[in-house]
Amino acid sequence: MSNLHLTVAVGDYDHTRDLMTGRVCAEGIDITPIHVPVEEIFFRFTKFQEWDVSELSFAKTISILSQPDPWLVPIPVFPSRAFRHSSIYVRADRKIEKVTDLAGKKVGLPEWAQTAAIYSRGLLAHDFGVDLSSIDWYQAGVNDAGRKEKVALKLPKNIRLTPRPEASLSSMLLDGSLDAVLSARPPNAFLQHPELVKRLIPDYRTAEADYWSRTGIFPIMHVMAIKRTVFDQNPWIATNLLQGFEAAKERSVERAKDITASSFPLPWISDYAAQSEQIMGPDIWPYGIEHNHKTLSAFTQYAFEQGVTHRKMEVEELFPPQVQATVKV
Repeated sequence: MSNLHLTVAVGDYDHTRDLMTGRVCAEGIDITPIHVPVEEIFFRFTKFQEWDVSELSFAKTISILSQPDPWLVPIPVFPSRAFRHSSIYVRADRKIEKVTDLAGKKVGLPEWAQTAAIYSRGLLAHDFGVDLSSIDWYQAGVNDAGRKEKVALKLPKNIRLTPRPEASLSSMLLDGSLDAVLSARPPNAFLQHPELVKRLIPDYRTAEADYWSRTGIFPIMHVMAIKRTVFDQNPWIATNLLQGFEAAKERSVERAKDITASSFPLPWISDYAAQSEQIMGPDIWPYGIEHNHKTLSAFTQYAFEQGVTHRKMEVEELFPPQVQATVKV
């Protein structure tokens, strides 16, 4: 019997590449990989559902899951993760020296339902005690005008969010109509005018390591999702895809740790891997639910508080039962 053929759209990450190229396999599955920029992957899968399996913004995924008749089924494979202390940009002339100074300010973001923005706002509210309702929020593209929200929101009544489709966050930083921006992608205003725009937390690596040690939260940005019509016909693929992605990730981490010959064009990459293990433990990029429960639980709470999900999601609701059980011998 021939394998099931699936189209899989995912960024060209080293930790997914061995599965996409066939160096490792997901049992019973033949994969046609689709590699385009992640913004395009998200747009085309959310709007047109063009492929069978896709990398997707965790925020978009959880919002869709919280609404009636969700059309996708996520699996606990997380191709992109990043701490977000680095993603707070402020005007250098506004006397914003600490996170609590953002209260009462005008702050922009690319989308309210952007994963990085959810974690950043969660950081403001839960780690620094900033009242999100004290901020005037503005939504616009980072460097280009015209960006819009891609999922329906259910904002708390005390949140003030103003779309600015005619502007960009960079232009508003430069003309002074914004005091700060939360953005995963550094705005051009920061890259081109460092005298005007700065990171609020310049030593973000130290802050992020401390945050991990205190909270156990390693923010998940993206998740792999299966189109529900495909999953319903082949529910076994959830576990087999998880196993395939896990095998590819383990091979990637081993390459990073190899001190004999570097697989990446970066000096000291094996030292960075060893340092990451010292800080985060032996599984520095965990998949599955058990080792990510604190992060998943925090994200479901943040997304609900901020009106991205239409109801409070429990962690166990996010993924199908097939990936929540393991065989015992």
